[in-house]
Amino acid sequence: MELPSFLHRQLLGNELVDYAWALLVLALGGALNRLLSRLVSTLLFRLTKRYTAGVSASELYDLLIRPLSMLLFLATGYVAFGLLHYPLPPPAGPTAEPWHKLALLGLFHLGVIATAVWVVLRLIDFALLVVQRRAALKAANAGRLDNQFLPFAKDLLKVFVVVIGLLVVMGEVFGVNVTALIGGLGIGGLAVALAAKDTLENLLASFTIFLDQPFGVGDLVTAGSVSGTVEKIGFRSTRLRTAEKSYLTVPNKSMIDKPLDNLSLRTARRVGFTLVFDQRTTSAQLHAIIAGAVAAMRKHPLVTQDVQMKFNALTPNGKEVAVQYFVETSSYDEYLDTKEALNYCIVEVVEKEGGWLASSPAPTALAGA
Repeated sequence: MELPSFLHRQLLGNELVDYAWALLVLALGGALNRLLSRLVSTLLFRLTKRYTAGVSASELYDLLIRPLSMLLFLATGYVAFGLLHYPLPPPAGPTAEPWHKLALLGLFHLGVIATAVWVVLRLIDFALLVVQRRAALKAANAGRLDNQFLPFAKDLLKVFVVVIGLLVVMGEVFGVNVTALIGGLGIGGLAVALAAKDTLENLLASFTIFLDQPFGVGDLVTAGSVSGTVEKIGFRSTRLRTAEKSYLTVPNKSMIDKPLDNLSLRTARRVGFTLVFDQRTTSAQLHAIIAGAVAAMRKHPLVTQDVQMKFNALTPNGKEVAVQYFVETSSYDEYLDTKEALNYCIVEVVEKEGGWLASSPAPTALAGA
């Protein structure tokens, strides 16, 4: 079947029929793009199904659909533009390549490398998701380590992949001698190391944190003058949520250079304060108040048995009684509730025995930590 004559008209070195074929390839590629992306992701999921416990095919599809679609679009564009001819300018030699063809090839190579890096980064996200789901089935300690280490490993691996991608772009697209470039870095390596001294110190500190495990994600810590709940440990800094609900970023070096108190690892929270009774309170009343209050505090299920309530001193203000006990809980709200309940118990015992609290200001109470 012979094509209509107008399709053989020349435009920029190509017949109209050549442009028609190129557009047809682009249209077919666009129509099949989503289908092929889903097919590839489904095939990949089936190949890895036995290792992906707890992760669905839709989650893998959501991660890979956009980079795979871009990769297929680039492949379609390469085939479509390959059907066209690129005329040379008059002075060009017979073996020369048209500049616009070289520019398109360079953009294509750049797009393929960038999209390949994108796919690898998404696969890293998928691998981390798989490991996290599998870690959820393990013991609590193993899960805690996974939650702490895996985000750090993911960020480090992504940085490595991006650096490799940049080196490939420099070599394949811009024609840079990557081997000579890496060799030349040895000369300026000392200057780079000195410039990045703080970053390297923080990176080494992050490895120290993961090896020694002085704290983990979810722990309440105090390091120097900062305090908060650990939300993320990165390869440069640790992020804390403070009591004021602000988001505090602390360099990892600062987290290990200063004395660090992991408040979440303590077995109990201490409560200590002083009661000052009026001089009208008799010794018999004091004995009864102390005995009744100690018995009431020891009955509480969260209070340890080493409760202390002692007639501590005689002062012009009155008779001082020191109170100390420990609450076995890691929850701050539960600690406050227990403190409040026992304060009511002590007040009730004092009222029952007819004791008198001094009206003059008492010494500053020792706040429970």
